[in-house]
Amino acid sequence: MGKDYKENLINHIKKNLKKGYTEEALKWALINQGYVRSIVENAIIEANKQLAQEVPVLKEKPRIKYEVYDKDNKPIKLKRPWWKKLFG
Repeated sequence: MGKDYKENLINHIKKNLKKGYTEEALKWALINQGYVRSIVENAIIEANKQLAQEVPVLKEKPRIKYEVYDKDNKPIKLKRPWWKKLFG
């Protein structure tokens, strides 16, 4: 088995995962087309590794902000709990 063969298979899997196909659907489609099961499973694992490296890393943690409104649709100022004052 050549390196180009495996790279083409990995690229095919990555492209179709990005389109929204599931791993299971891709795996069985490729197996039904005559690919060897172990090669397909290894290619899926490698494709997932490569896709994980392409994902951008978040620089800061997202903050969840919420407001509480009264019946007149005016925001209500909530007190911070005592433990939040101490521990941030």
